[in-house]
Parts: sequence; C-alpha cells; structure tokens
Amino acid sequence: MVLRRMVVDAVLVEGRSVREVATAFGRSKSWVHDLVTRYRLEGDAALEERSRRPVSSPRRTSEAVEEAIVRLRKELSELGADAGPQTIAWHLEQLDGTSPSPATIYRILARRGFITPEPRKRPKSSFVRFEADQPNECWQADVTHWALADGTDVEILNFIDDHSRLILVADVRRVTKGPDVLTTYETACRRWGIPASVLTDNGAVFNGASRGGITAFEVVLGRAGVVYKHSRPYHPQTCGKVERWHQTLKGFLAKRDPATSIAELQGQVDAVVDYYNERRPHRARGRITPAAAYAARDKAQPGMSGMDPHFRIRHDKVDVGGKVSLRFGNRMLHLGVGRPWRGTRVRLYIAGDDIRVVSEDGELIAQTTIDLTKGYQKMRKPQ
Repeated sequence: MVLRRMVVDAVLVEGRSVREVATAFGRSKSWVHDLVTRYRLEGDAALEERSRRPVSSPRRTSEAVEEAIVRLRKELSELGADAGPQTIAWHLEQLDGTSPSPATIYRILARRGFITPEPRKRPKSSFVRFEADQPNECWQADVTHWALADGTDVEILNFIDDHSRLILVADVRRVTKGPDVLTTYETACRRWGIPASVLTDNGAVFNGASRGGITAFEVVLGRAGVVYKHSRPYHPQTCGKVERWHQTLKGFLAKRDPATSIAELQGQVDAVVDYYNERRPHRARGRITPAAAYAARDKAQPGMSGMDPHFRIRHDKVDVGGKVSLRFGNRMLHLGVGRPWRGTRVRLYIAGDDIRVVSEDGELIAQTTIDLTKGYQKMRKPQ
C-alpha cells in the first residue's frame, strides 16, 4: 500500500509524468496509469491489495460431484460406517466409474464443515530438503547463546555456507548489535568472497521490518546486489543448517573447560570451526569435509539487479535548524532540508536509500542518497 501511495502522490501531487514514475519505481507505464486512473475513481480504496484469485477455475470439482460427496458422507455416517475420504472415493468410483482423489474429497468436506482439520505428525519422507547448488549461492546467519564460567551470558554470531556447510565466521561478543552483524559479514566476505544471497531469521539485528525501517546490513547487501531473505516468524526450520551448527558447536564446547573470558571462548570456538571445516567429514556432504565441498565447485556471484527497494512514507515537520530526522540503518540521521523551510510540514518518500522531501502542496524541496558514514546528510536542492 505504501508503494501505491508513493506512486499516486508522485503523479497527482508532485506532477511527475507516468513514464518518469514508472522508471523510478521499476514498474510498467500501464501499471502506473491503471493505478492512478483507479485512484481517481475509487480514492484510497484503490491502494488496497486486491485478491488475485480467479473468478472461476475450469479444474474445480463440479457442484454435482460435491453434492454427491456430501450425500455419501451423510448416508455413510448415518449407517455408522466409515465415512472417510478414501471410502467416499471408492463409493463414487462404483457409482460413476470415476472419482476425485481422496485429498480433493478431504478438502471439500473440510470446506463444507464436515471435517475439522487436526494437526498430524508428518512422516520423515514427506520433508523436502533444500540445498544451494553452489558455494556462496546462499549464506545462513544466526546468533546463539553460551555461558562463561561465571555464568555470564554471551552471544555467538555464525555465518554458514548453505551448499558446503562451511563455517565462514563465528564471532563471540557480550551482546551482538546491528553494526556487529555488518562487521562480521564483511570479515567473511574478505576471506570467502561476496555471496549471491543471505538468509537469516527475523532478528532485529538483521532486518528492520519489525520497526518499519531498514538496517545497515540490508543496505549493504542491496548495494552489492546480494539478495536478502528471511524466514517467517517462529519457523526456525528455514534456517535449519545454521541451527544444526549451533547444536554441533555447543556439543563441542560442552566437552571443554568453561571459558573464563570472551577471548578464551573465542579461541575455543575458532578451534572447533577449524576442526569442523577441515577435518570432520560431514554426513550431509557425502562424508567429505565442508572445506573440500566448498573448494570442489565454482562459486556463485551476487546478481546485478540488487534487492527490491524498501519503500515507506514518513510525515514530519522541519525543525528550527532546517532539519528533519530519520531512523535508517540502525542510526538516527539528520537531513539538512534548509532553514528557509523551518516549520514546514513535509513528507519523506523513502525508496531504498533514495530520499525525497516534498511539501504538503506537492513541491519537491530536497533529495539525497543516504551515506551511512555520516550522521548529518546535506540534501540537494532540486534542479
């Protein structure tokens, strides 16, 4: 909805052309034109996401067959006989010579209220394992906890290569913060190269979605053309390889004397990583070491398209110093709009690291591209 609002405002408020707006936001001219036309007719309702479900489906089970399934369900239930999907399928086969699959019958009965779905344990054979085809095609990252000898809780940030299971880096810190993630990632890149994609959970140190923003880590990935992916909430299986490494690491550390300092624990972790990468044959890699698996194939490269821009709109008022504030990349930045605009209410249109400041009447006041090395950003005046 934010993207649609920005597109509509760019055309109707700022007065930019459809072609210019389509190019700026990476959309087709027809998409922008249709959205603006719909907005003129419907107002804000046109900005809501619309269902893509087709009006009709030629492959949907006919109403006659559905009624036959329901009728058999009632008849068999009244008889006290089994009235499950497999039994109904057999009876339909006897009556009509054909029948939908038991799975289809189950879905029809559930939709019509005859079955209350219950969670069932899935057989192991039903699980599908995903694995990157090349080294550096996907890195997984996560933070785990460990305790020093005196009970002090510390955190270990890990990056693992999805294809080879190579541990790229493992850093111990008292607390892992957003800038620490970026530092560790850049350390891994200097040794192993830049990955094509990175997968993490929804931790705030990795992505800013929970706060409606974007982290420095996401910005750096996007600028390098690295695709950033994250798991859905409460689903650690998506990052299963790094989660499994946590178990292995803790199993090794539990056999050693508790470390009395972060430096000592870092030494223990480094020794485990060296053994795991170079000498321990990995069952998932055909009993070869992760280092051998990593070296055996060509390395994937980051794509050229970069990540999809992060879009948001922020309303603010220029302060007495001619500035507005913006939280971006784990930092609070100050944008120099200009003293002549102090006290003016403005809208900040944020597309990735591109910022445009527009007055309430649609005048473009200033624009800039964020530089994360500076806390104060001097904005350019429009030509």
